[in-house]
Amino acid sequence: MSAPTDRIVIVGGTVVDQTGTRRADVAVTDGVVSEVSPELVPAPGDTVLEASGCIVSPGFVDLHTHLREPGREEAETIETGSRAAALGGYTAVVAMPNTDPAQDSVAVVEFVREQGRRAGLCDVHPSGCITVGREGTALAPYADLAAAGVHLFTDDGNGVQDPGLMRRALEYAGPLGVVLAQHCEVASLTKGAVMHEGSCCSRLGLPGWPALAEELMLHRDIELVRLTGTAMHFLHLSTARSVEMVRAAKAEGLPITAEATPHHFTLTDEMLATYDAVYKVNPPLRTAADIVAIKAGLVDGTIDAIATDHAPHPPHTKEAPLDQAPPGMLGLETALALALGELDAPLDTVIGALSWRPAAIAGLAHLHGRPVAVGEPANLAVFDPTHEWTVEPADLASKSRNTPYAGRVVRGKVRHTLLHGRPTVVDSLAQL
Repeated sequence: MSAPTDRIVIVGGTVVDQTGTRRADVAVTDGVVSEVSPELVPAPGDTVLEASGCIVSPGFVDLHTHLREPGREEAETIETGSRAAALGGYTAVVAMPNTDPAQDSVAVVEFVREQGRRAGLCDVHPSGCITVGREGTALAPYADLAAAGVHLFTDDGNGVQDPGLMRRALEYAGPLGVVLAQHCEVASLTKGAVMHEGSCCSRLGLPGWPALAEELMLHRDIELVRLTGTAMHFLHLSTARSVEMVRAAKAEGLPITAEATPHHFTLTDEMLATYDAVYKVNPPLRTAADIVAIKAGLVDGTIDAIATDHAPHPPHTKEAPLDQAPPGMLGLETALALALGELDAPLDTVIGALSWRPAAIAGLAHLHGRPVAVGEPANLAVFDPTHEWTVEPADLASKSRNTPYAGRVVRGKVRHTLLHGRPTVVDSLAQL
């Protein structure tokens, strides 16, 4: 990674962070915020980034990114995924472990981290597996992985089916101070399913995926948190009942957090009426009532974070029949616009769900999601909340094209992104 420019001045913007909203210019020197003032006069030699009409905020943090490397580079590489992240305003992503080989060893984790350093477009933080190979039979070497800097552990793509094993995992994780993140799915209830179980799947004659498959495991693990006292994070919740259970558990003071994806608050199961596998995802798209509940959970803080579940797939795999096509959608470059356009929430609530709240869950709050203040790391996103653009798959930075929003006009565009004081995106163009 090249050294930060000597001095960068972001002029004309409005700063929004966890401390409030104010009109301010922001200067960055040697990787940190050096001045914040209602008006700064750039000096000769300064790099000036224009931000008129834009919001200057802490950079975004994605808790749930599939970068595919190692093993599935035909879908995405760490470099292409990092470019998509930077263009989406992200300064850090948590890389999911369902790679080949899986991220259940220090060697694989270090490979992913080093590839992220080489790309230099966002900080890439590998997650670790809960179980070896994500197979659900033996616990991964948590102590070794934690010593190598892994903070979040998940078998994402698979839920840990054995409750006894999950209890042991929580008991091991607690003293290490790491976070287990569960993919809530009782596999025996979803075998062969391609979409949400409801009136739409009955009408289409497609195998249904019941909401209960998510909710049963969520209930089980909330009770395991109660038993062990160990903190836990729940991935991509998708049902109204899931939101209710998390809300009740938090009211009791249980140490849990949760995330939801943009597609689970913008798209319904009715999209599968087209039989287009671009709308196939795990967990599946749910009903309009579930969308209302997910939105409410994000607005009131029941759901802590917006996570993309960015899941690239090569075109030929998504062109397969629904029962054979893999689940997953792109998300990094559209998350901000969808959140701004679909959530009836104050701007700081939306940014918090994209930035400082996921940063805290990921163990990155010392570097990312920081207030825009003197002395703080300059991991920043500058975006125009009113800029309208059309999602064109061919224009996205990902190596894959499986966005369900093709042709959709959205509002909100990242203009600049700074990583450790260095511009990775300038005027909506990636710099590497």
